Amino acid sequence: MIKHLIKALRVKQWMKNLFVLAALIFTRNYSEPDLTARAILGFFLFCLTSASIYLLNDVLDLQADRLHPIKKNRPIASGAISVRFALGLSGILAFFSLGMAFVALGRQFLAILIIYVVMNLFYSKYLKHVVILDVLIIAIGFVLRAMAGAAAIGVAISSWLLLCTILLSLFLALSKRRHELVLLEANATGHRAILREYSPYFLDQLIAVVTASTLMAYALYTMDPHVQENLKTDRLIFTTPFVIYGIFRFLYLVHQKEQGGDASEMIVTDLPLLLNIFLWVFSLFLILNWFP
Repeated sequence: MIKHLIKALRVKQWMKNLFVLAALIFTRNYSEPDLTARAILGFFLFCLTSASIYLLNDVLDLQADRLHPIKKNRPIASGAISVRFALGLSGILAFFSLGMAFVALGRQFLAILIIYVVMNLFYSKYLKHVVILDVLIIAIGFVLRAMAGAAAIGVAISSWLLLCTILLSLFLALSKRRHELVLLEANATGHRAILREYSPYFLDQLIAVVTASTLMAYALYTMDPHVQENLKTDRLIFTTPFVIYGIFRFLYLVHQKEQGGDASEMIVTDLPLLLNIFLWVFSLFLILNWFP
């Protein structure tokens, strides 16, 4: 039961909530214990909230998941966890995380968390059936994570952080749509009706636009005079090769290895990609702390 519960809560997907910590890192406030604790609490509250939404989504997508070659093995779709139990646990997690947010992190963080919940409810019921808007909603979810992280520590959100976040998340969401379309082929629309509005060629065009935009946005961010002044370094540009390699490696896995359905799974299972992320984080740490 514990194994099925961990799978239903999608613990591996919780790494998406690391975007909550972005503001802490890129404002160099990680040396402040109080702010670090608040950011980490915000991360865990987003994990509980997203787990609540995952449970609800699996209930709503029960019939569609049973048509999917992989998702049919999810605990709720397979019957390992009952619908009644999943809905009850979803409600408990949501109320607990919202209550803790109000008590510990303030109204602004709570407001963002509520917007995140409401948006995902509308997405699950309606917006996932609207072409293009379906992937934009996923991207906005990552932006809300970054905004919540800034609210948790009481700093203004950077425009560059918002731009890079939405572009990167669009890249991941579009890659996921392409993977679903290619993997399921004729059964794609049975699993996700919106896939009939997409084609591999159309998605490849969108991915190409977003890829170039993401790389350009990150490069411009590292060279922005205000960023360099705030972070007291002009050497962030040296982290750009890791970003380029990471995106190119992801594209290789999507197009040559027919992966991309689960970005979190790819990150933890693909050694070159995992090593590249570690080197990017390590280079950021060195530049911001030892070689500004």
